[in-house]
Amino acid sequence: MDRTEHCVAVIGAGTIGLSWAVLFAVHHMTVRVQDPRPGIARDVEEAARQYARVQPDRVGDLQALLERIHVVDDVEAAVTGADVVQENAPERLPLKQELFARIEAAAPERALIASSTSALMPSDLAREMRTPERLVVGHPFNPPEVLPLVEVVPGERTADWAVDAAVALYRSIGKKPVVLHEEINGFVANRLQSTLFRECVWLVSQGVVSAAELDEIVTESIGIRWATAGPFESFHLGGGPGGMRHFLEHLGPGMARRWKVVEQPELDEPTVELISGQVERRFRDRTYEQLTETRDRAQLAVIAARDAARQETPR
Repeated sequence: MDRTEHCVAVIGAGTIGLSWAVLFAVHHMTVRVQDPRPGIARDVEEAARQYARVQPDRVGDLQALLERIHVVDDVEAAVTGADVVQENAPERLPLKQELFARIEAAAPERALIASSTSALMPSDLAREMRTPERLVVGHPFNPPEVLPLVEVVPGERTADWAVDAAVALYRSIGKKPVVLHEEINGFVANRLQSTLFRECVWLVSQGVVSAAELDEIVTESIGIRWATAGPFESFHLGGGPGGMRHFLEHLGPGMARRWKVVEQPELDEPTVELISGQVERRFRDRTYEQLTETRDRAQLAVIAARDAARQETPR
């Protein structure tokens, strides 16, 4: 089926759900959005307008984009006749299991069902389903309309066709899906992010650096490095002509010694106040909308520059 014929149901329209809805519509899919809270239609319109401000070349006619997104009252109306269901409900297992029971009862038998969950295992999500073979996790990295990654995580009973369909869907809208070989708590990207953040909190709590200084250290060093070459590629190059083997033989022992001392900061009241206070004072003169728009424009520029450089220099 051509992607212009796809009908996608977006269940749950918080930050992630709204981003998915606009992104699917930008790629000429018909989108049905369902969320129980009031004011969803207004939120959809604002999400589309923000996308248009940041990525005007991809939107074209904003009104035509909005006409492809339909807000509906209930789950069944959203998923009836849909080719794909992207679920984005709160991270509560019983709630999601109840939703999936309703979804699979109303959606076509071969409709792909994907969850944006960042914490729950697909095998648990599908445990009570009649058709668990069509459920996968399709976990985006926030914000989905900017960052390319989607972690595709199959459960114990997910069928190969569902994994293939999810990969094809996300690629068709410009995403970079990566299929995980095993279920694991937090998946991969969030595990990496959480581990680094633990060290960030400890360094600030010990007075080694301020929160602003730590951000600058990351954005001016490993942030740039990892945007262009991941940790393994970076250290392979760091080993010189000898590559990763040379790096591990010569610098690995010192790194391994540091691994044995893992600081465990507490998110107690003083630490929360210290971190939150520094960050709040730093950004108090700009609104959330201003900060996110600046972030999105900068990240898009980094991605565009990186991709252009890769095309000029064969990897």
